[in-house]
Amino acid sequence: MLETLDVHDGHRVLEIGTGTGYNAALLAHRLGDERVFSVDVGSDLVAAARRRLAAIGRRPQLAARDGIEGWPEHALYDRVIATCSVPRVPWPWAQQLTPGGKVLADLKVGIGAGNLVLLDRYDDRLEGRFTGRWAAFMGMRHDGDITPSRAAKTETSQRRVTTAPAQPWNTDREVWLLACLALPADLRYGYTLDPSTRTPRAAALSAPDGSWCEIDLTTADDGSRQLREGGPTPLWAQVEDAYQRWHQWGQPTWERFGLTTTADTHAIWLDDPHGELRWPL
Repeated sequence: MLETLDVHDGHRVLEIGTGTGYNAALLAHRLGDERVFSVDVGSDLVAAARRRLAAIGRRPQLAARDGIEGWPEHALYDRVIATCSVPRVPWPWAQQLTPGGKVLADLKVGIGAGNLVLLDRYDDRLEGRFTGRWAAFMGMRHDGDITPSRAAKTETSQRRVTTAPAQPWNTDREVWLLACLALPADLRYGYTLDPSTRTPRAAALSAPDGSWCEIDLTTADDGSRQLREGGPTPLWAQVEDAYQRWHQWGQPTWERFGLTTTADTHAIWLDDPHGELRWPL
């Protein structure tokens, strides 16, 4: 990520997500303590990182604060790097960049659905493409976060077959991104275990409204899988639709997807930021 960030002598960098302090240490070694600024919502994490950094003679600027607002007191920055995932790239990060600056962040529109995206700062927007190498971080935390409520799993179900991959969040991540653009928020995925062997026999999805589906990991001779699903929202239909469209578009890899964000809008696009294949967030 630091190589992708493309820092140069004299650059000032804001890091969102201090964590252990490791990234801040590398940046401070490259640029100097006075040019590195790092924030984390966890005051204990920041205090521990400060001690670790001081122990190796490094003293970048650290603060315990919500990273969604950046750190405007020290702006402007040439680069912003986020080591946490975000569902939208906060506009304050763009406002705190120099013209021509860059943001590198992990955009996740749903659980595991997205990738690192490198954005250039223009007068009215941030815009750029996703990186070829996939990565994932824990979601950005905020003071007072509340876990959303979930309805009980709906018991009634139906059975059918599917030819879509059983676990696209692991095997076909571009498909999973496309699916999550239409799926409910706060999905969970996991596995159903065989009661005898305690090994996974099916992949599973569940939504807050009680909707769910299970897809067998084994395939029939014709390549199909057994699917069981229930609830008010047809979850797997969105995966099947995304899988079909992905094939129609030539099985695009991450580098063909991009993001444009302004103060008021976010849109993911395929191939051309001004083309027809755009999905507002």
